[in-house]
Amino acid sequence: MNWLLLLEQILNGFQLGLLLFLLAAGLTLVFGIMDMVNLAHGSLYMMGAYFCATFTGWTGSFLIGALLTLPAVFILGVVVEIVALRTLYARDHLDQVMATFGLILFFNEATRLIWGPIGLAIPLPDFLNQTVEIIPGVPYPAFRLAIIITGFLVAGLLYFIVSRTKLGMLIRAGASNRDMIGALGINIRLLFTLVFGLGAALAGLAGLMAGPILSVEIGMGESILILTLVVIVIGGIGSIKGAFIAAILIGLIDTVGRSFLPEILDLILPSQTAATAAPAISSMMIYLLMALVLAIKPQGLFPPKGVGQ
Repeated sequence: MNWLLLLEQILNGFQLGLLLFLLAAGLTLVFGIMDMVNLAHGSLYMMGAYFCATFTGWTGSFLIGALLTLPAVFILGVVVEIVALRTLYARDHLDQVMATFGLILFFNEATRLIWGPIGLAIPLPDFLNQTVEIIPGVPYPAFRLAIIITGFLVAGLLYFIVSRTKLGMLIRAGASNRDMIGALGINIRLLFTLVFGLGAALAGLAGLMAGPILSVEIGMGESILILTLVVIVIGGIGSIKGAFIAAILIGLIDTVGRSFLPEILDLILPSQTAATAAPAISSMMIYLLMALVLAIKPQGLFPPKGVGQ
């Protein structure tokens, strides 16, 4: 076995997992507190990438573009919540699914009108567009390493906010009993708006970090949304800790599987067949893991009493 390749793919797995966690954390907060099924969460991820590409082009700096993107996506999330989603809280989940699917179509067409059908690129500064030695003789792309570090820092900050602050206390209380905190005089509408804005900002952060690696294009949030939903189901709906652990598991299974399954299958199958089957089997393993978890623990690995537990 190529141990250097294994180390690189493990790091790539953490990178994918942390991007999935940023998406899943925002989505699980929204569902856990607001009981809102938001299929348009991937569109906020896409808008984060497009905003970053635009701001980077205007300022000539990726870092400034990223700093401008976060409040922009937060404001967009607040506007979406107030204008489109606030009236859906009392409706059933089917109505929410249909309405947020409509938002996906709206964002895709609005993006096509504003930016055009051709994908965009986000240029990186020189210090991020190079490799660094994580251990002697083992180079790794600096930007991917920055994604891993940023993901862990954001995960720690989010855990601190949810577990140790007054806002976090309200979030946990809202997840446990929305009617009670409303009866205690808490402005539940403002809390919902802030939570949705926070979830949008986390999705935008994932989008701006994925943009330089992937092509910034229309519909880029739809495929990753499926993996994000799998993360939430495996981890437990409403659980930040569950979302983190499930996202890392899925990231590792996907990247390590795609790298090493061809070699394993090559022992029993023709080379061309092995190369074709390996990515499909790697993707299937994610859904098999979800089915196994649901069979053993239908509420997920870490069913919360309140968000963050």
